[in-house]
Amino acid sequence: MKCIPKTVDFLSFEESLGSTLTGLAMSASCFTVYVICIFIKYHTSPIVRANNRELSFILLIALTLCFLCSLLFIGRPMKFSCLLRQPAFGVIFSICISTILAKTIVVVIAFNASKPSSSLRKWVGSRWISISIILFGCFVQLVICTAWLVVATPFPQNNMLSDTGKIIIECNEGSVIIFYCMLGYLGLLSTICFLVAFLVRNLPDQFNEAKHITFSMLVFICVWLSFIPAYLSTKGKYTVAVEIFSILASTAGLFSCIFIPKVYIIVWRPDLNTREKLIQR
Repeated sequence: MKCIPKTVDFLSFEESLGSTLTGLAMSASCFTVYVICIFIKYHTSPIVRANNRELSFILLIALTLCFLCSLLFIGRPMKFSCLLRQPAFGVIFSICISTILAKTIVVVIAFNASKPSSSLRKWVGSRWISISIILFGCFVQLVICTAWLVVATPFPQNNMLSDTGKIIIECNEGSVIIFYCMLGYLGLLSTICFLVAFLVRNLPDQFNEAKHITFSMLVFICVWLSFIPAYLSTKGKYTVAVEIFSILASTAGLFSCIFIPKVYIIVWRPDLNTREKLIQR
């Protein structure tokens, strides 16, 4: 009889799966930074100004951080990474969804304020509404994540039960209930945003960002609804890979639906990026 050493298993940067996900995250974040540069260069153009450029910049920065936060899930789980990765993901995503919700509500106010004797005219151009929505949406998630870290702090652990031949080094999330509360809050925000955008999807074309937001929220909700059964049916490093893929897919969905049409017009169809064309559409 002799002891057979167990292999240590975790999602590392060196293996093919980890390096592929790292490459996707870095490439997507670099492309998002490139779009930020385009928006900075053309910040006075009609299409950027018409779609609330301040909120667009906030959203682009938050999306870049969303892509990068997936890197916290790769590599040997340490105390710092286990503490930071889920709260960072939850808070940054809440900023994204809250910003999109703020953009949607700004569109609603702008359209309804054009009606005669509208009481919403005093709110047109006000930044306090959008700032308040973003701060409130982020604050609630911050409270959830803070309670998570205080009540049930995540920590790294050696799992020797899931696979008899391996020692799976993983993050114990501390509280599965609070983890799903965090995801549930993101689902609530995205559902509210989807409903508001869906109700105003038929606004005139100059307000057509609502259509893009509707589709982006639909993609976001579908990705995370698919995440739950996939997350529960996998184990070890593949559980981590499923969450990373969901983060990258949902972030890419938000980015593509909202910003790719604008980048297309700015870069390839500058003839449409004029005040006259925008109003005419």
